[in-house]
Amino acid sequence: MKLPASALAVIAALGMLGGCASDAPFAWNDRPTNVERVETGVVERIELFRDGESAPTGLGAILGGVAGGVIGHQIGGGVGNVAATILGAVGGAVAGNHIEHANARDRYRITVRLDGGGQLEETEVGEGELRVGDRVRVVNNRVYRA
Repeated sequence: MKLPASALAVIAALGMLGGCASDAPFAWNDRPTNVERVETGVVERIELFRDGESAPTGLGAILGGVAGGVIGHQIGGGVGNVAATILGAVGGAVAGNHIEHANARDRYRITVRLDGGGQLEETEVGEGELRVGDRVRVVNNRVYRA
């Protein structure tokens, strides 16, 4: 039995591909590597600042006023109902405004004098409390006590 030329070509190609196979583990060389930047130094200064303190939008007062008005409207009847609705709306607006202003977070800016003579300012702190003069490690822009 004689095989056609196209069948011989396919068999030869498969044989060549099989010769390229390897039992060795295959590793991707183009995978991104996680570069870890580590520096050491001493805490020089710690400053408190408010993050997120921008111009109030008034949304807290509006939502609080609406909620307070709805709750106040559930109380009493007639003139008492109107008074309760107004007082609820005013009280809710005041409470919503205070909540909106209290939403800013206190954060710390840590200034580190590096062992190499440079200086870093970071806002991300690892675990534990830091004090001026503490030895620290700065790992990928986060400060840890050393």
